[in-house]
Amino acid sequence: MSTPNRLLITGGHVFTPAGIVEEPVLIEDGIITAIGADAVATTDAVEIDAAGGLVAPGFQDSHIHPYHAGLDMIACDLTPYVTAEGYLTRIAEYAAANPELEWISGGGWSMDSFPGGLPTAAALDAVVPDRPAFFPNRDGHGAWVNTKALEIGGIDDTTPDPFDGRIERDADGHAIGTLQEGAMGLVARHMPLPTQDDMDEALKIAQQQLFAWGVTGWQDAIVGATNDTPDPLDSYLRATASGVLKAHVVGALWWDRNRGLEQIPELVEKRERALAAGFRATTVKIMQDGVAENFTAGMLEPYLDACGCPGENMGKSFLDPTTLKEISVRLDALGFQLHYHALGDRAVRESLDAVEAARIANGDSDLRHTLAHIQVIHPDDIPRFAELKVVANMQPLWARHEGQMDLLTIPFLGTRRAGWQYPFGSLQRAGSQLASGSDWPVSTANPLEIIHTGVNRAPAGATGPAALPFLGEQALSLADALIAHSLGTAYLNHDEQRSGTIEVGKAGDIVILDRDIFAAPVAEIGLAAVIYTIIGGEIVYAATSTLVSA
Repeated sequence: MSTPNRLLITGGHVFTPAGIVEEPVLIEDGIITAIGADAVATTDAVEIDAAGGLVAPGFQDSHIHPYHAGLDMIACDLTPYVTAEGYLTRIAEYAAANPELEWISGGGWSMDSFPGGLPTAAALDAVVPDRPAFFPNRDGHGAWVNTKALEIGGIDDTTPDPFDGRIERDADGHAIGTLQEGAMGLVARHMPLPTQDDMDEALKIAQQQLFAWGVTGWQDAIVGATNDTPDPLDSYLRATASGVLKAHVVGALWWDRNRGLEQIPELVEKRERALAAGFRATTVKIMQDGVAENFTAGMLEPYLDACGCPGENMGKSFLDPTTLKEISVRLDALGFQLHYHALGDRAVRESLDAVEAARIANGDSDLRHTLAHIQVIHPDDIPRFAELKVVANMQPLWARHEGQMDLLTIPFLGTRRAGWQYPFGSLQRAGSQLASGSDWPVSTANPLEIIHTGVNRAPAGATGPAALPFLGEQALSLADALIAHSLGTAYLNHDEQRSGTIEVGKAGDIVILDRDIFAAPVAEIGLAAVIYTIIGGEIVYAATSTLVSA
């Protein structure tokens, strides 16, 4: 948008490692060169008046899927809607507006919009009767399909569940139109994949939205081919070469759970090819379980049934613990950071055990392995994060009362386990390194909403039961929540020497808010807005244009 050689930020409340200071900040050639009186001793600078707003390090997201978000925005995006009727109206409009499409697809519906979290093919047939339709939900762990899609996927009363998924059925054994986890692939493999042009456009759209939210860097948690999306690595490399990619990104290469150790040389080759092109794909993402609301998160004890009694289902472990350890030891020895998806307490323990096995075998190479989502952690495992130097990769926005939590999760965990959810305060008190992310498009990547929930354990502007803090003893301070969403992710990405704080000598990656959120009640954090996002001294987003020459 604008790339001045010198950029001077004045009139702001600057969040520094030493606290808030009301001093000017000078960025020259992309680097912070002065804070305070020395910052105004230069000429020919372009000036931004922060007008009393907070000047903070650029937000960084520790676990995000920008390509999936961008592709959703290009297709039939359901994220703005919250009811079954809203979803169906939008799908009908999209199908009518795109008669040439072979498949009708998009994503972003929420499970709590449907009874039991299970939408039906019959409802989708009513608005898309003539073409297959495929809509992953907002967390990407289930999909809503119509009858045409079930037929194309060969799903009938005799189709067995895949090892890593479930076909939801009615009392008579008929598929109802919801596919969980690996069962999505039965249909998704028949869909036309997005083109490379689609992938490039998705990144551009997603990056610009992230800039508008003040996000200057992230770790992409799936860099690899999935059932419905090509590998984004080549798109990242094109964006790096062309300069389109302005954010600082680390890619987590996807571990295909349907394959074995034979894929490791391919991951090494991808890493080296990416590094040669100037892109860091130095992490490997391993999915160890699913999610709690569809009962696929791996639990140490069975889920409760609708009557509150223990059932038989303990969720999924997509990799058996012995195999997970072997994979982890091998990848750790090759210098890969490991990024585990682990929601349930069993998956968390299995992932920590795998890191421990790698430590025993290889020692500590400061790879900063991380467990993402960490919804339910057994109390015995809280101190192990710090002991093993595992980064607690948290998604604070989920730690609040909403339908998916109150209707689809708590009743099936029971009171004791429900109290173990999202224990960010306990992890911090135990000395764990925290990094904060969104999992966008599962939920918004707006850091101000995320930080608000991390501090309040409730959504911004909530009233009634939703306004009650969810396990408020696990809340973070505003400073700690902001640090986790900046320096915490920089640390995860081995980038803390370059970014993550406002200090002389560091990159000029800065976000400016319309107010000082430290000077207002914490209940108002989520009301703040981004007015400027700056990366390396370049203004990549401006809510308004108020630049003047110094």
